[in-house]
Amino acid sequence: MSRQLSKTVITLLLGVLYCWQTPVNANTSDLLPDIGTAAGGTLSINQELDMGDFYARQMRAGVPLINDPLLKQYVNKLGNKLVAHANSVRTPFHFYLVNNNRINAFAFFGGNVVLHSALLRYTANESELASVLAHEISHVTQRHLARAMEQQQSTAPLVWASALGSILLTMANPQAGMAALNSTIAGTQQSTILSFTQLNEQEADRIGIQVLQRAGFDPQAMPNFLRKLADQSRYATKPPEMLLTHPLPDSRLSDVRNRANQMPAHPVASSQDYLLAKVRLLGMYAAEGDNLQTHLLDTLSAGTTEEQLAARYGQAILFYQAKKYDKARNTLQPLLTQQPNNIWFLDLITDIDLKQHKNALAITPLQQAITRENINPENNEAVLQLNLANAYLEDKQLTVASKLLYGYTFSHPDDLNGWELLAQVTAAQRLRDEVLAARAESLALQGHLSQAIDLLSDASTLVKLGSLKQARYDARIDQLRQLNQRFRQYL
Repeated sequence: MSRQLSKTVITLLLGVLYCWQTPVNANTSDLLPDIGTAAGGTLSINQELDMGDFYARQMRAGVPLINDPLLKQYVNKLGNKLVAHANSVRTPFHFYLVNNNRINAFAFFGGNVVLHSALLRYTANESELASVLAHEISHVTQRHLARAMEQQQSTAPLVWASALGSILLTMANPQAGMAALNSTIAGTQQSTILSFTQLNEQEADRIGIQVLQRAGFDPQAMPNFLRKLADQSRYATKPPEMLLTHPLPDSRLSDVRNRANQMPAHPVASSQDYLLAKVRLLGMYAAEGDNLQTHLLDTLSAGTTEEQLAARYGQAILFYQAKKYDKARNTLQPLLTQQPNNIWFLDLITDIDLKQHKNALAITPLQQAITRENINPENNEAVLQLNLANAYLEDKQLTVASKLLYGYTFSHPDDLNGWELLAQVTAAQRLRDEVLAARAESLALQGHLSQAIDLLSDASTLVKLGSLKQARYDARIDQLRQLNQRFRQYL
């Protein structure tokens, strides 16, 4: 299919409407009736993974992803906690955070789930955020996208191709994506498509709330968040974006509420990580007018011990963003003294140190933290290594920095942060071929495979003929050419 035909299935299929009213029973098993088939006739799991890889690369190139290592780590930790309590998991899961102040979330092929950053602002607690993730995870485990392809393959193949083609357009520009969707299905098979997706949404709600409960979150959070969206829609001239992609008839809300009421009550406090992620996002990445406001800090300051700590962390971020580094340090240091192993505090104090050119002061605590991580892993290895590599770069310890980053990019080949930092380090070392190779990997992760191949070809000509380096570059060129060939079917 053409690339233009290659961009809105999420809007059409995964952010879908359902309007059934069915009796609720207390059985929380995931063993619900299949909708249609198991989708095996259209897509294999390997094909879904391939398509997911293709679209993820396109997304990195055209969508304002937040690549903050701490925030990435948080959403993936939360998402995978839910995945661990889901059934029928056939693929690895990857969770992304898009810098978008409109409330929305969606999933696509290969276990890829995308959250808009507005969800961290507008969810009242971690259970509400988890409820959105659980719903999207259930779309993936139930293979709704593949089932939709199978359903439409015979009934409306051209409509389906156009809808699939709008996936990335919707990611980058929801309004344009909706317009593309509307023009695609206007007057053609619309009722057939929507009636099918109503079943998808119902199934994702039912299974998602079970996953939410099993993972230890409050099942009431799902209807509570849906009610919040409904209330916003009722009094607004334009509904929240999530209701454009996940329409909310009364029957859907009542069904979810009934199911939550039949589950044991389980109020649960938000984790400290949720609170720190919220204030970090709003302090560092939110749009003007939607950023970290004094009233939020005041509210947190009057709350629990964890909320008070998050408020002080937020204040330190505001000082840091305003380049008031001494005030940021004075605000943060007591928190770090209280929790010396807290990765959020350690990350920020490192940034303050480097801004004040206190490189050695940044390096030593990071080295110690990595040693602790090796002894008692807390899944902070990626954040610590990136921070330490950046500190080495600032301190002109280029050999140590490059050695650390070669290991990091080997272990985390899909992380743009590692490749971009490696390109900076090798540029400072005047290693032209290594710079080109690192930039090639960044381009490849963003779907620019031909450009990546060109850079690697240039790198190959810069090194000794027949050397191990040349063999490595040439082997990578062959891999990317094969990948480019596989991806041509999606262009």
